Amino acid sequence: MAFAPRGGRGGRGGGFGDRGGRGGGRGGGRGGFGDRGGRGGARGGRGGFGDRGGRGARGGGRGGARGGRGGAAGAKGGAKVIVEPHRHAGVFVGRGKEDLLLTKNLTPGESVYGEKRISVSAQNDADGPATTVEYRVWNPFRSKLAAGILGGVDDIYMKPGSKVLYLGAASGTSVSHVADIVGPEGSVYAVEFSHRSGRDLINMATRRPNVIPIVEDARHPLKYRMLLPMVDCIFADVAQPDQARIVGLNASLFLKVGGGVLISIKANCIDSTAQPEVVFAQEVQKMREMGIKPKEQLTLEPFERDHALVAGIYQRAS
Repeated sequence: MAFAPRGGRGGRGGGFGDRGGRGGGRGGGRGGFGDRGGRGGARGGRGGFGDRGGRGARGGGRGGARGGRGGAAGAKGGAKVIVEPHRHAGVFVGRGKEDLLLTKNLTPGESVYGEKRISVSAQNDADGPATTVEYRVWNPFRSKLAAGILGGVDDIYMKPGSKVLYLGAASGTSVSHVADIVGPEGSVYAVEFSHRSGRDLINMATRRPNVIPIVEDARHPLKYRMLLPMVDCIFADVAQPDQARIVGLNASLFLKVGGGVLISIKANCIDSTAQPEVVFAQEVQKMREMGIKPKEQLTLEPFERDHALVAGIYQRAS
């Protein structure tokens, strides 16, 4: 599935017009400021800042030839997209020139992080007026959960109406899609320690009433125990050396027995000297000790390097 953006970054020239510059040689001009941008000089330009980005000689960019995190993926303007339900409830697939992962927008007409939106007309009955349903493109380069779904995870343990505890919510990029999945009947309790990211999370939650932002340290779940009921699923992306212990503590307080656990493990954050496979095996063993029975493990390549997603069932620590 192609999620690369349409523009690269290239070298040093480029324009600022509608289509961006085309790069050029090492000392070439800086490009123009007109409608189409300049063309640069000899060794490649930085590309443009317009609609399509620059083309540059050396590739690169946020998802171009040399890798990176990838930009915002989406359907091209005017493209015909057919939306089909994914096997995970609340997730959808857009079939078009490129296949896209989608969630149904809880707040139609608004983007959270500049992602593309797709509107589809739906006829409820023969005589009734057609209604428009809006979907948001879910970029796997910016969401570990989306990368896991595209990687083929068997169960995400969340569906419409579920209550989800999200540890490591950051600014709410993935949380907004989880909120779309659980819908207005469900709830997402998003815990984030950073006050800077917490501000963005709170701003996002003002438009999504099913998101409850909690700016607190996930290492101390007793500090926010009065805000949470028992939840159906925990998703953790805290990238800390004691991540398994943090998840176990929160599971013992808030997760139902038989509830699902999804942990995104970043090997470098736990032990940068060991091989990633060794780190993943150690974390799985720690999960067992915390009462979580691992069900599956999959790598998040090519979307994230040295990351794994581990899914399990909580059985309560002995």
